[in-house]
Amino acid sequence: MKVNTQSVNFTADSKLIEFIQKRMDKLDMFYDKIIQSDVYLKVENTSDKENKIFEVKLSVPGDSFVVKKQCKTFEEGADAAIASLGRQIKKRKEKLRAHS
Repeated sequence: MKVNTQSVNFTADSKLIEFIQKRMDKLDMFYDKIIQSDVYLKVENTSDKENKIFEVKLSVPGDSFVVKKQCKTFEEGADAAIASLGRQIKKRKEKLRAHS
């Protein structure tokens, strides 16, 4: 799956981008018709430790999912967001199966 990663106001290192790509590839196990995914990495300008925002927009035929997580690290945010996406995809597949 092609993952478009965009880091806003900073440069993400290649390790982080590879980590996100690996995690996103796991979503293919749940649903093989994923069209594309856009990942946005943002650092909020606050004194709060949880200032990393990880946002994913996942496009599937006829639908799209958006998940936004705010955590201490991007890796933590990625894991939380991708777990959430996994649940949403499973729910959507069950709904599709019920209708067919």
